[in-house]
Amino acid sequence: MASEPDTARYQAGALAARIGAAVGIAGEGVMISGAVSAIGVCLFLVGFRFFGLIAVAFAVAVGMFFRDPDRSPPRTGDVVISGADGKVTDVADAVFPGETGRMYHRVSVFMSPLNVHVNRAVAGGEVTMIEHTHGEFRAAFRDDASLHNERNLIVLTDPKGRIFGMLQVAGYLARRIVCRLRVHDRVEAGQRVGLIMFGSRVDHFFPAEFTVQVRIGDRVRAGETVLGAVES
Repeated sequence: MASEPDTARYQAGALAARIGAAVGIAGEGVMISGAVSAIGVCLFLVGFRFFGLIAVAFAVAVGMFFRDPDRSPPRTGDVVISGADGKVTDVADAVFPGETGRMYHRVSVFMSPLNVHVNRAVAGGEVTMIEHTHGEFRAAFRDDASLHNERNLIVLTDPKGRIFGMLQVAGYLARRIVCRLRVHDRVEAGQRVGLIMFGSRVDHFFPAEFTVQVRIGDRVRAGETVLGAVES
């Protein structure tokens, strides 16, 4: 049976998620922005108007960071879509995390603090593994960030048995990775799966049978941009 504090946190999180869905920002942002706004209003009411206005302005900025717009994923199972908004910083073949020998396409997308930071599923299927690794907080655009930084691996298996990986990598400013999934969850392509706060990166791993559709420097959108496709 869940403890009272756990129940209270769950209820608060559920309420924040509902409010966030109504205003277009992630639930985590509702709690942070709401708390800062409350502090700002209190400061304003007790006479510290300048500091109160600064706090409210900061709360608005936080809300903008956590914005969570709707997206329209492609309606086909033979593509892999971006799990992050941002800029493609690397396209290469690499060994799937935690394995040896099996090579996959890897597309790295760097999210600046100005990008949408809600992550979305790269394909539809079952969550077969989630693995969080503690690490450092180096700049996320560095090549070795996926080896040394705080990171979270999400592995999906689609109905055809193909395996996809999303590696959420925390950056220099990012200090928290949020994953809303559990093993054995079933997800749809483009479904919201979590977020990384304040500048970060997502490495996408997908099978060699897919042809990479993006290049270094391209701008991509989570849940919409096709990173790879199976050519007929």
